[in-house]
Amino acid sequence: MTADDTTPIPTSTTSGGSTIGIVTDSNSQLTGELAGRFGVEVVPMTVTVDGVDHLEGVDLDADGFYGFFEGRPPEVSTSQPSPGSFAIAYRRLVDRGCTEIWSIHIAEAMSGTVASARLGAGEVDVPVHVIDTGSASFGVGACVWAAGVVRDRGGDVDDVRRRIESFVSRLGTTFMVGVPLLVERGGRAGDLEIPGEAISVLAMNDGDVRVLEQVSTVEDTIDVMSTYAASWVEREPGGVTVAIGTADEPSRPLSDRLAAALSDVPGIDDVLHYRVGPSVGAHTGPGTFGLFVFPTIR
Repeated sequence: MTADDTTPIPTSTTSGGSTIGIVTDSNSQLTGELAGRFGVEVVPMTVTVDGVDHLEGVDLDADGFYGFFEGRPPEVSTSQPSPGSFAIAYRRLVDRGCTEIWSIHIAEAMSGTVASARLGAGEVDVPVHVIDTGSASFGVGACVWAAGVVRDRGGDVDDVRRRIESFVSRLGTTFMVGVPLLVERGGRAGDLEIPGEAISVLAMNDGDVRVLEQVSTVEDTIDVMSTYAASWVEREPGGVTVAIGTADEPSRPLSDRLAAALSDVPGIDDVLHYRVGPSVGAHTGPGTFGLFVFPTIR
């Protein structure tokens, strides 16, 4: 997902005179609206399905990916973008007048993406600041959002690093996976065993997955998740935003009900939606839904 080559992209000039562009990876699950608002270059992750490589958001979208799960579940894996892919994205921004780049990514502890970005940065002649968010999925997307606001207010790279560090420590996520085996196989759960006899609502902190609560019905997951999100309001008196992720069409009604449960909670300023795309769905499967909750970005 990249801005059209013929369309000027939003950038901003800091007090030091740099024109800053922003790059992220597709694991960020960044919405099209946010990518367009801040002119973000999104470098695709590779998602391998039954031995065939695909580029997330280029030749494989969410609907196409979950279609592979009809019938026999496929063998799926993910890998980071190549350094060359990052270099192309950086050069694209340089060609459009950027004199500095902020490259904001999935946690280095979870992916080799940060290492690839650093290698790619050596191929361009402008400063590229590679930032490890320590997060994943829309947690990265929210960090990109926060960085865009910092940039557009004239902040520098030190400002955005401080903002992201503070932001991630105040970000929560909870979700129900459609295929628990993928979580265990993908290495995201450490030694966690997800029992099959009950429905597990999971949470993730510092890259480690844990069971938040076990429930007997899918409907109960909505109560657990909405209570979890509402608890963030007590920690953030300035208000919070909730981003609800939906994998495939069968999980959409649950996401909609979760959004409805949160719509009237005092202190929740906004509820937005994003798709759980292939690079995340490879570790969670169809039927996944959940949320990220974080301080409202102003």
